[in-house]
This record gives sequence, structure tokens and C-alpha cells, in this order.
Amino acid sequence: MLLTYLYEKDNPICFFALIILLDCNKEISNEKVIEINYPLTKTVDSIDIYFDVKVNDPYRWLEDDRSKETEAWVKAQNVVTNSYLDNIPFRKELKERLSNLWNYEKIGAPFKEGNYMYFSKNDGLQNQYVVYRKKIGSEDEELFLDPNTFSKDGTTSLDTLSFSKDGNIVAYSISEGGSDWRKILVMDAETKKIIEDTLIDVKFTQISWYKNEGFYYSSYDKPMGSELSAKTDQHKVYYHKLGTPQKEDTLIFGGTPEEKHRYIYAHVTEDDKYLIITPRISTSGNKLLIKDLSVNNSPFITILNDTESDTSIIENHGSTLYLVTNLNVPNKRIVKVDASNPTPEHWVDVIAETEHVLNASVGGGYFFAEYMVDAISKVKQYDYNGKLIRDIELPGLGTASGFYGKKEDVTLYYSFTNYNTPSRIYSLNTQTGKATLHWSPKIDFDSNDYESKQVFYNSKDGTKIPMMITYKKGLELNGKNPTILYGYGGFNISLTPTFSISNAVWMEQGGILAIPNLRGGGEYGRKWHDEGTQLKRQNVFDDFIAAAEYLITNKYTSSNYLALRGGSNGGLLVGAVMTQRPDLAKVALPAVGVLDMLRYHTFTAGAGWAYDYGTAEQSKEMFEYIKGYSPVHNVKAGVAYPATLITTGDHDDRVVPAHSFKFAAELQSKQSGNNPTLIRIETDAGHGAGTPVSKIIEEYADVFGFTLFNMGFKVLPSKVNEKLKDN
Repeated sequence: MLLTYLYEKDNPICFFALIILLDCNKEISNEKVIEINYPLTKTVDSIDIYFDVKVNDPYRWLEDDRSKETEAWVKAQNVVTNSYLDNIPFRKELKERLSNLWNYEKIGAPFKEGNYMYFSKNDGLQNQYVVYRKKIGSEDEELFLDPNTFSKDGTTSLDTLSFSKDGNIVAYSISEGGSDWRKILVMDAETKKIIEDTLIDVKFTQISWYKNEGFYYSSYDKPMGSELSAKTDQHKVYYHKLGTPQKEDTLIFGGTPEEKHRYIYAHVTEDDKYLIITPRISTSGNKLLIKDLSVNNSPFITILNDTESDTSIIENHGSTLYLVTNLNVPNKRIVKVDASNPTPEHWVDVIAETEHVLNASVGGGYFFAEYMVDAISKVKQYDYNGKLIRDIELPGLGTASGFYGKKEDVTLYYSFTNYNTPSRIYSLNTQTGKATLHWSPKIDFDSNDYESKQVFYNSKDGTKIPMMITYKKGLELNGKNPTILYGYGGFNISLTPTFSISNAVWMEQGGILAIPNLRGGGEYGRKWHDEGTQLKRQNVFDDFIAAAEYLITNKYTSSNYLALRGGSNGGLLVGAVMTQRPDLAKVALPAVGVLDMLRYHTFTAGAGWAYDYGTAEQSKEMFEYIKGYSPVHNVKAGVAYPATLITTGDHDDRVVPAHSFKFAAELQSKQSGNNPTLIRIETDAGHGAGTPVSKIIEEYADVFGFTLFNMGFKVLPSKVNEKLKDN
């Protein structure tokens, strides 16, 4: 059957696609080739001028997320994509295996509030985790808050859960449809009844209580135009007093036109003595101020008035403040200072900088210093004087996280995981150092069948880059193993070994998972981060390309069996590498990517990413550099690009979907050869957080199915391997 569809400007609901399924001569081959006619995407005469250089933006109209034309284009693209995916013979098998493996009980680390221990739990395939509690001294579980009841389709999720100091009242925020905009509800923790009106239009916030009287939160003024894409760059901190309407909330900090702060967070110390404010202009670097809440009408005291460091107060003992900082020490240290003279010249080291990057937490009256040693966790326990109490013995090589709690807590909890070991929770007695397994998953996956190895390879400029490679034991290095090379490389974010159900399914198919620690990340401190920012951004792409070449040279895989994958900033990574080296991989999977680098800062809070990226208006040099790698601006006609599946969500107001829309339109209009260039647009979904499990499973079945199908597999690789063994 031949279906012919067209996209017409004057009839936006008439969106069509041409899909032809060709059966080859069965005596010669069982292969099926899917040919695609993409929806016609109109172009417009839109031109921007940067330093006297004209730049065309023919798909500017796709930035309007509220227009009927954009809505019709989205529907048309999904028709084409879904029709293609429907013809992948093992898509259903992948979905079933993902569902089966996902279907095990998962539990989060417990935490104490008032007379209860709270914890999150998912019985297997629930769309959202449910919050339970146990009365201290009892083993009886009680359902406390079920986000699965927030909406019929599971697309409303729980974000932040914050209790008053006595634990009797809880404020929690929810996200609807994956948006970064939040609502805050206030509930009596004992009766579980909502006790006042919902706070609305809240974004990028903590909820920090002052005593039992009220809480601090942050937000922006609602923007003019689309709330999902319009620019928001004036963050403000408010105080909400219980029992009063939101319109009477007090503006505490921000909102001064001459001093814009794109992100401002407020936190009250555990003893209610200090309010801590951390204003940020971008995602890196912050100012730091405190206010003594024990003194009426006390002024803010400035500790740092510039954004040259990442510095935060993690604890106080009376007027002694403890800070973790990378000011003049790129790998971070913990210092102390008296609140009466808190500026840097008075800081005294408690835990000095080492050669490894420090991440610090506090609980039970101790500091826990987690160091990344080539992205692997090492944890040490210190007292408040900086005396080493003990090294925490971890159950293996991987990632440990947690070690936080209240001062009086004797027992703290932490999780441990790596790429082939599902997360387990341990309890730690802070007095004796004894760790006990608190919870272990019962999952249909044998970690002993898989192995991870860390390798180091040279990037283009000779820099050594670490990479973890995980696969099934006994894998033959013959250059034909389906491989996903996953990367991020930005915003000081570290990729440390973490188990993923979806990756487990990929490895069950004989797939290799390779994750390099690219420059731009935080694995080796601020210097490592800065080596991947602004005019050094190409280092990140070169690191990723070199990782692919290492895998190919060492016969883990070959270009025909390699997929490039990354999300958000990692979506930019994939987009840049596939346009620079279209021959490198068979498949490209950019997810929710930052792809129009000339305009990213004009949407939502994107201007805050300038520390990493720079902006096109910053200088002529920066404009030319950014334009030289911006994926949307570097798609060339007549080039055979990898088989590409772009994924995004229609409610993504972090990285607006227009990035993905424009990149897809460019690829579809210029792609040479038979490789498909498709876009999968999830409805009622955002940047990723809070996405229902059902949607996650469907997306991974599509992504893995598309990847394997375009590597030439007509049945799942695991079935091929079973057949070979039988023969």
C-alpha cells in the first residue's frame, strides 16, 4: 500500500509522509529497505547579522512552539518516524525485554524527618516513584505520597520534598508534562491533607524551611510570550509565610535591573541561624552572602562578590562557617571562618586540596570527602577539625553517593553502583565505621557475566583521556560488535560508573558501552572543565572522536557498528561530531541537544550557559568559532551523514525543541544517500527529569531498535549468538 502525504502551509493539519516498504528478492536476501519521503519543511527569509556577516535562519518559524504550523510539522514528523520504527522487526522484543528487566522493586536511601523514616520506592513499572514512611521503631510501611495519582498518564512528577524543622509539615514541588516550571503544595505530614493554596510559576528552586513558620524558594517573573521558550534571566528569592497567599510573599533577594542573576538559591542552616544566598550569572561560579536570622532586620553580609569560584557553605557550628570551595584551588578544599569576618583572607583550611577532585557531604557531625580518582569514588571521613577518622571501605570500584544527614544522626546511608552492578544501599555507623548492606535489588541480570575496564587514550593534542568500556565477558574483539559511544563533556559534570537498566539490555544483546571522561567535565577539577569551554570547545569534540578511533583501532567495533549518543550538552557533542566526521559512525543519536549555537542564549535560561559556550555577540572571534561547529549551521548538502534519530520533548523548556526541529530540517533537506534522518518528538515530556517509566521504555526500544536495524541486524544480536552456539 502506498500512502502519499504532503505538508502544506495553508492546511496545517494536512501533514503527510511517503513510506515505501521494498521487499528484496527473498532468494538473494531477507533484507527490507525502508525508503522515506520527509514532510516538506518550508523555508523563510530570516537573516541575522553578526559583525557584518549575514547568517540565514530558514527554519526560524519552528521556534514558535505555540503556532499551528509548528504543531502540524511535529505531527507530520512523528508520522514518518513512527511508520519507520513500526517496520523494525525486533522493536517489540526490545520493548518486552526492557519492560521485563525494569520490573523489579527499587528503593531509595531512607532519611529521617520528625518521628518517621521516609524513603522512595517503585514496585517495578510504576511511572513515578512513591514516597513511603515508617514510624521510628516500627517496621510497618505507610504510603505517604503517590505521584502516580497526580495525573492519569503519569506525566506529572514529584520534584522536591522538603519538611519543616519539626517534620510536621511538608512542602513539595511538582512538574507537569516535564516542564521546568513547578507548583509547590503544602501538606500536613500527619493527616496528609493539603493545608493552603498552591504556589504557582516557580522555577529552578530549592525549598528551604525557616523553623516551622515558612520557607524560601526561587523563581522568575512569568515571561512574555511562550512560557516554554521565552527568555528568563532575572531570578528572585522569596519567603513564603505559612497561612498567607502567594501574592504576599516577601522578595528577599534579586530583581534589581542593573544586576541580573540568572540563578539564585537560598538555604537555611540546620540550626535556623543563617540564610545563605548563592547568586549565579551562569552555571559556573557564584557569589555568596549570608544573613543572620537570629537578629531582626540584619543585613546581608557578602562573603564573595564575584563569580570566580564555586563556593558553598555546607555546615556551621554556631558562628563558625564551613565552606567547600575551588577559589584558587581547582580541585576544591574545605575551609572554616567566623561569620563576623567571613571573607577569603580569613579562611583556614580544614581539609586541604589534593591531586583529586573533592565532593563533600556532611552528616552525623562529620565531613565525608568523596574523591574522584580517574572517575572512581574514594571516600574519607573527617571530623570538624579536619582530622581523618577513617577511609570508608567501599564494596568495589564504582560510584558511591550519599553520606548526608542531620547532626545527631548516628546512621547514614549511601548507595554504590557501577556500569554492570545495580545500585545497592548501605548503612554506615559513623561511630564505628561499620557498613551494612541495607538493601539489594532482585533483578534478572547477572552482573558476574559482564566486565568493565578502564583504558586511557590520547586525544588529538596528546591529552590522556580515560574511558570505561563495559561488555559481556568473552566478547570477541572482531570489529563487528554493536557499540554505543556515550559522551557529555561540559558544565563541570562528571560521568562516573552508574548502572542503567537500558544499558544492561544493550549489553545483553552483545553490545558494548563505552563512556569517555571528556574535557569540559569535572572529573579532574576546574582546569579539566575549562579546557572544554568557549574557544577550547573543540577539545571536547576531538576527545570524543579520538575515543571512537581508539575503539575502532583496537577492534572493539568498526564505523559500521558504532553509534554516537549524548543528551543535552551531549546532544551538541553528537551533532558537532557527526557534522565534522560524518564517516566516523553508522548511527547518531542526539537527544534534547543544544544544536543552534548562535541562538541558544535567547531561549529560557540559556544565557546562563555562556560560561561554557560563549555567545555569538561576545566578539567576532567567538562568533566565528561558534558558527564553525554549531550543528545547525554545519550541515552540508551532498554529504552522507550517519543514520540519525533525533529525540526531544515538546515540553522541554531547558533546551527548547526548536534546536532539534531545525537540525532535523537541515539534515532532511541535505542528506545524501539512504541513511534515514528522523526526529522522535515525545508529547507531554520535557528535558528528561520526571519522565514516566512507560515513556522511557518506549523511547529506549525505539532508540536501540533504530540503532541495531541501521547496523544491519534483522534479528536481535542475542538471537544470532544463540543460533551460533546451537550450531
